[in-house]
Amino acid sequence: MKTRFLLMLFLLAPWLVSCQPPATPAAPATTSANHAEERIQPYFTNPSNDTLRGGPDAAVAKAIDAARVSVDAALYDLDLWSIRDALLRAHRRGVQVRIVAESDHLDRPEFRELIKAGIPVVGDGRRALMHDKFIVIDRYEVWTGSMNFTLNGAYRNDNNLVRLVSRQLAEDYTTEFEEMFLQHQFGADSPANTPYPQVTLDGISAAVYFAPEDHPLAHLMPVLEGAQKSIYFMAFNLTDDDLARLLIAKAQQGVKVQGVFDERQAKTSTGNDYLRLKEAGLPVFLDANPYAMHHKVFIVDDQIVVFGSYNFTHSAETRNDENLVIVHDPLLAAQFLEEFHRVYNAASEYNR
Repeated sequence: MKTRFLLMLFLLAPWLVSCQPPATPAAPATTSANHAEERIQPYFTNPSNDTLRGGPDAAVAKAIDAARVSVDAALYDLDLWSIRDALLRAHRRGVQVRIVAESDHLDRPEFRELIKAGIPVVGDGRRALMHDKFIVIDRYEVWTGSMNFTLNGAYRNDNNLVRLVSRQLAEDYTTEFEEMFLQHQFGADSPANTPYPQVTLDGISAAVYFAPEDHPLAHLMPVLEGAQKSIYFMAFNLTDDDLARLLIAKAQQGVKVQGVFDERQAKTSTGNDYLRLKEAGLPVFLDANPYAMHHKVFIVDDQIVVFGSYNFTHSAETRNDENLVIVHDPLLAAQFLEEFHRVYNAASEYNR
């Protein structure tokens, strides 16, 4: 009986297989390219997180762990073990890891460990700053924003870090990276040769500008001049007088202008425009974070977000290596607005 059953099963097997529904195709490695909201993903630090775990750096480390070919990192500073360890793991499994850094911070133990492991690290070797904070993975995704890859940057300061999934934007950042890494072209020596200064991500317009060669202020000013309803900003430092005059003028035209300044910079940085805006009657406040309000952000008409490493200063515009991103997307604007209101409301209470 058992032999007969096995024989019958053997004869019927091809028919049973043919009757099965077709297998569902495996999901792609990433679905980000199919959804604009997934191609641009912001992360914000949580200074109330005293566990020092699970911040934006955790997401970056996970992305580095998934790298298959290359990781290029322009790091103003580094002391996060999560990022150090992810870079070391990538290097050990054969991924090409390259780093450009601000020379003033190359004595950090974390940089020294990367160098000891054989990862090439190039310092800028000059007085002006290599102030970028971006990582390009597999020439496909970019992580950039105001957040330095440090304990303070990820867990104590108010910061943003944005993941951008775009081969064109990745090529932009790789081009900028290789100018510094391969050609040792920093600051004013860096050529204006961004391959795709403006791109479209599933209907969303995004533009990237590198300082000083792309003159970011010349692209930021028209965005603010075009504001019809509102301008919200968070400024670690704002010393550009033309920018301050424009904000005052827009407020006088009836545009709602609100902002938060980092308290320490407002009180110690030469030419900081906090008092100027305050005396002009604009509702601007000093931040409530005992560490730093490190954002460099404008949100215009609930539609446009400006972010990056670029402080609104003469040094950022003319001397440092910086990047500024301008994205036209109401969803991203809503996410940044939530962070703005958190910081602004805390500052308002603090300044009472």
